[in-house]
This record gives sequence, C-alpha cells and structure tokens, in this order.
Amino acid sequence: MTDQLNRILVVDDEERIRRLLKMYLEKEGYTIEEAEDGETALQKSLETDFDLILLDVMLPGIDGVEVCTRLRQSKATPVIMLTAKGEEINRVQGFEVGADDYVVKPFSPREVIYRVKAILRRSSATAFLSKESNSSNNIVFPHLLIEHDAHRVTAGGQEVGLTPKEYELLHYLAVSPDKVFSREELLKDVWNYEFFGDLRTVDTHVKRLREKLNKVSPESAMMITTVWGVGYKLEVPK
Repeated sequence: MTDQLNRILVVDDEERIRRLLKMYLEKEGYTIEEAEDGETALQKSLETDFDLILLDVMLPGIDGVEVCTRLRQSKATPVIMLTAKGEEINRVQGFEVGADDYVVKPFSPREVIYRVKAILRRSSATAFLSKESNSSNNIVFPHLLIEHDAHRVTAGGQEVGLTPKEYELLHYLAVSPDKVFSREELLKDVWNYEFFGDLRTVDTHVKRLREKLNKVSPESAMMITTVWGVGYKLEVPK
C-alpha cells in the first residue's frame, strides 16, 4: 500500500481528466489536490510541499511550461507533464524547463500510475544505495561531492540545485565511475521503465546537468563525458 503521506497535485483544465486521475490515484493510496488553471497550480505548488505534480501543458492563463519554469526557481518537486502534443519539440521543451517525465494524451491511467510510482520511488532517499553495504553514502571526487542521504551535490565548493531526475542521473553515473552506459541503459535504470525509444530524454538531462555544474565548476561538468555512438560516463580526473 502506498504511503498516505504522498500528496499529488493534479493540474488539468478538463474536469473529466482530473476526476479520472484522482480516482485512480486515490485507489493507490495517494492524497490528491486539484487545480484547473496555471495560476492556481503555481500558487498551490509553491505553498504546499507536494511529492509530485501531474501538470497539463495546455492551461488557461499561465501554461504548464511556464508553471514548471517558475516552480523550478524555488522548488525541485517532481513534475510529470500531461500533453496532447506528441511532437518532439514540445517534449524537449518540457524537459528543458525541468520536467521529470511526460505522458501524451490520450493516456492509459495505468501508465500514469506506473510512471508516478517510478518517480516517487526514485525520489526516495534510499533509491540507489539501498542495495549497497557502504556505511557512507557520500561520493567524493576532486571537484564534486555527492551526499546521498541529503540528496545534496556540491561542485567546486558550491551547492548545485538539481531537479530529482538530474540528481538521480548524476548519482547513477557516479556510483560506477568510468563505466560507459548506453542511453537505453540509463532510461531503463534511472527512469525505471522503458521510455518508448525517446532517447532524447537522456541527452536533454545530460545537457541541463552539465550546464548547472559548469556555472560553479567547469571541471566537474567536464567529468560527464559523451562516448560517441554509445552513451555517457562520469570520468574521474587522472
């Protein structure tokens, strides 16, 4: 049974969709709040610490992309975008403003539940190291410190604000330094499910991660290396 403390904000201007998602999510034990426009969604998401937000892209007033952009200025709440647009440009735009995932309408409620569970599981403090026997969950490199229990990343002596998915991607690479991971492996292991072949997801997150690290420590950003034709690795300076 899902922890009752998991609170989810469902944002969509269609009452039918909100009711459908609310019904399925409450069956799983989640506590649900709703919003039907961008202004209300932004206000609620800033005032309340939700565990996850299901956010429609096409909203009256402020659209979902703008809501996510403003939210990311102060919070790292996991966000799943809901969109009727299947074009790649819209998906990539969502990821670039900090969304963790997206679901294209029309969707299966079971698919949404699956993705919600995957993100909440990966956002938990014990996600990647729960199977390890290390007494310390800190990962230390010359220019990079990852404190897993606190989900805190410090590069060049400065703390770096990452979204949950950016953090998980960095931590996953850092657990196995110098090992090359294909995009398919990263999608499966970091996102915890097959992503229907949308490999740009990984590329977009790597780009955002590098940009954030580069602002405070170019040395740490350079550690995330592209292995052309294969994937990515976190390369330890020799």
